[in-house]
Amino acid sequence: MIRGRLSNLMAQTRSEHDLLGNRDVPADAYYGVHTLRAVENFPITGTAISSYFDLIRALAAIKEAAARANNELGLLDQARTDAIVKACEEIREGRLTDQFVVDVIQGGAGTSTNMNANEVIANRALELMGHAKGEYKHLHPNEHVNMSQSTNDVYPTAIKVAAYFGIFRLVDAMAHLRHAFEQKSEEFHDILKMGRTQLQDAVPMTLGQEFSTYAVMLGEDEERLKEASTLIREINLGATAIGTGINAPPGYAELVTRRLSAITGIPLVTSPNLIEATQDAGAFAQLSGVLKRVAVKLSKTCNDLRLLSSGPRAGLGEINLPAVQAGSSIMPGKVNPVIPEVVNQIAFEVIGNDITVSFAAEGGQLQLNPFEPIIAYSLFKSITHLRNGCLVLADRCVKGITANRERLRGLVENSIGVVTALNPYIGYANATEIAREALATGRSVYDLVLERGLLSKERLDEILQPEVLTRPRPMPKAARD
Repeated sequence: MIRGRLSNLMAQTRSEHDLLGNRDVPADAYYGVHTLRAVENFPITGTAISSYFDLIRALAAIKEAAARANNELGLLDQARTDAIVKACEEIREGRLTDQFVVDVIQGGAGTSTNMNANEVIANRALELMGHAKGEYKHLHPNEHVNMSQSTNDVYPTAIKVAAYFGIFRLVDAMAHLRHAFEQKSEEFHDILKMGRTQLQDAVPMTLGQEFSTYAVMLGEDEERLKEASTLIREINLGATAIGTGINAPPGYAELVTRRLSAITGIPLVTSPNLIEATQDAGAFAQLSGVLKRVAVKLSKTCNDLRLLSSGPRAGLGEINLPAVQAGSSIMPGKVNPVIPEVVNQIAFEVIGNDITVSFAAEGGQLQLNPFEPIIAYSLFKSITHLRNGCLVLADRCVKGITANRERLRGLVENSIGVVTALNPYIGYANATEIAREALATGRSVYDLVLERGLLSKERLDEILQPEVLTRPRPMPKAARD
C-alpha cells in the first residue's frame, strides 16, 4: 500500500532542470521549471498574465510567426514547425489560457512571460507529436519555440500587438458613447438653458449644444487613439538581445514581421533601427499620454453630468440621470450619480497609470528597458477600464438622461446673464441698470425689461427663442448706428 502511494505521488510531478538545478513540476502542467520559479519569485499583484488574453494570443501569434519564418529559412524542420504552429493556433483560440500563470509584474524584463509561453507551447507541441510533457529532447522551449528570438524583442512586440487589439475595442466603445451623446444632443436641441463660466451665469445656449460638446470631445480622442496605434505598429521583432540580431539569420526580421502581420491582421512594420527600438519605450509613453487625455476629458464630462443633475431640488437640477440603485443606507429616497462617479474613478486610475508608464519609460538603461512589465500592466488596465467605463456610461447613464424643461427655462428667465443677449436691443446703459436692479431685488430681467417698456412682450419672447439666443445673428440697426 505504501509503495502504491509513493508511485501515485511520483506520478503527480515530473522533474525538470534549469540553471539552478532540478525542480518537480506538476505532471499535468503545460508550463515548466522557469515558469514555476517565476510564480514563486513574483507573488506581487495576484493577477496572472492570463487575465489579459490579448497578451496571450499576441505571444502565441509571435511564436507561430517565428516557427513559420524559421522553417522557411531552413532552420526548423517541418514536424516541429507543424506542432508548434498547431499549439499556437489552439492558444490563440483560447485553449490553455489557464497555463499562463506568471504575475503581470515581474523582474527580468518580461523573461518569465516569454518562458511561460515557450514552455506551454513546447509541451502542447510535444503532446501533438506523441510525446510526454517535459520530453524536451524532442522539442525544446528554448532551442525550438524560442528559435531566433529573445525576450527583448518578443515581449515588447507582444505588448504592442495586444495594445493594438485593445485600442480599437476602446475606440469602438468611445464611438458607442459618442453616439449616445449625439442622440441626446438631437433630443435636446430646442431646450434653452444658461451656459456657465467659472460656475457663474454666462449666456444662454441649448442643452443640445451642451451635449454635443461631449460627443465632439470623444470623436477627437478617437482620432488621437488611432494616431497612437500607428506608432505601435512599428516593432523590433528580429532584434533579439539588444537589436543587433545576434542568433537570427539574415532576412529573418522582415520575414517574421510579414508572417506576424498575416496572422494578426495588423499592418506591422520592422523598425528601421532595431537597436533604438529595443531600448526606446517612447511609443508606450505616447499611447499612455493619449489614454490620459481620454480619461481627463471623460472625467470632466462626468463632473458636468453630476453638477447638472445635482439636487434634485437643492442643486442645479437641470437634468435627471437614470436611477440605477438606491443611494444611501440612511437617507431614504436618495439616489446618487454612481455611474459618472465610477467613470471619474477610472479616470483617476488612468492618470496614475500614465505617471507609472512615464517613470518606467524613463527608467531604462542603455540597450534595454527592464520595466516593460509594469508598462504593459498599466496600459492594459487603462485600455480595459476605459473601454468598460465608456460602455457603462453610455448604456446605464447617458441613454436614460431626461431634461427638466421648465426648470431650465425658468433659470434662463431669472438669470441676470440673459441681459447680455438683450444688450444689442436695449443698449449697454439700460442693460447695466437692469442687471444691477435684478441683482439687488431678486427680480427677473424679463420682468424688469417689460416693466420699463424697453421691449414688448412679443419682441422679448422673440429674442429669447433658442434659435436667436444661441447662434450668431445680424445685429439690430440701433446697435450698428
